[in-house]
Amino acid sequence: MLTLWKNCDVYAPEHLGKRDILVEGCSIAAVGENLSAWLGAPQLSVPDMEGALVCPGLVDIHTHVTGGGGEQGPASRTPELQVTDFTLSGVTSVVGLLGTDGVSRGLENLLFKVRALEEEGISAWALTGSYRMPAKTLFGDVEKDVALIDKFIGVKTALSDHRGSAVTGQELARLASEARIGGMLSGKPGFVTIHMGAHEHRMDEIFWALEHSEVPAQSFLPTHCCRSPELVADAARLNKRGAYIDFTADLPASEAGSAAALVSALRQGAEVSRITMSSDAGGSQPTFNERGECIGLTYSTSATLLQELRRIISREGLPMETALRFFTENPARLIGQAGKKGCIGVGADADLLVLNEDFSVRHVMAKGREAVRSGAAVLKGRFQE
Repeated sequence: MLTLWKNCDVYAPEHLGKRDILVEGCSIAAVGENLSAWLGAPQLSVPDMEGALVCPGLVDIHTHVTGGGGEQGPASRTPELQVTDFTLSGVTSVVGLLGTDGVSRGLENLLFKVRALEEEGISAWALTGSYRMPAKTLFGDVEKDVALIDKFIGVKTALSDHRGSAVTGQELARLASEARIGGMLSGKPGFVTIHMGAHEHRMDEIFWALEHSEVPAQSFLPTHCCRSPELVADAARLNKRGAYIDFTADLPASEAGSAAALVSALRQGAEVSRITMSSDAGGSQPTFNERGECIGLTYSTSATLLQELRRIISREGLPMETALRFFTENPARLIGQAGKKGCIGVGADADLLVLNEDFSVRHVMAKGREAVRSGAAVLKGRFQE
């Protein structure tokens, strides 16, 4: 099956200008100024993008695909996410993980959920572990999980958060070493995603691990780096040592957004190519009163990503091709998918996103299949209407 997208304004994420994109099967076969020579090919569909912005499908590297929450009891557990929760937000690749709740949310369920998302049409991976240390695993240690389980590409833990396990720098260095060796044995990145809480110690244990072990900085991926100016400063410092740093897109109703925090890290010398932004989709979003009591609870979605992309461009003044890297090329490289995901080029997977002028989703293609047409879901899960 061949599909020829005509008249695209392509951001690959670098701006290529007006191009046609030829898709054969699940891959991009050609990108050129005029591919009309293919118009006579049999079984060819030719949708006209009419000059709309076309970019790679978004790569969301921090999602609670099996649901999150639970901090206010069983009824506060957030629901499992569906494939359309991602595609309708322009996301075609996800990394699923666990959070506070590693009891009712298990790694077995997580593994089957990312495989289900693959079957339903998007690309998905997962992390072993959770907030808890020693890390929860399937095979008894992190190295084996990463090396032997196809979908596991790293491990999750938490720092500077009262819900974590007070992980020390020594424990963190050992965890990173296990993930890294597992990755080396299986050809995966083998990194440690670190949920960053709001405690004043911030990234102290990460820097201790770097100073007292041979683990390279790129083994660590701190996330939620936008919690405070001090945490942003730590993130910029870590980034300059070679690590990726991840910022969490705010809820659409937020006035400030995380865009300013990300740009602050850039101004402090952080390297553009090692910055990512994820959604924390499925993670709980509690509201507390002045007495610390939970008075409301919702959960985040991948829809925050395009909201934050718009903020980075319109409020912070970064060009589109730079801002897109935080959501496409950079996270794809981090998870070991450079040249396949997060880019538009010959041989890359046909994950394509068409945006309206207001940054809303017009069309989505995931691995060569139409997933969203004119803002409506075409590709759905088995039990979705």
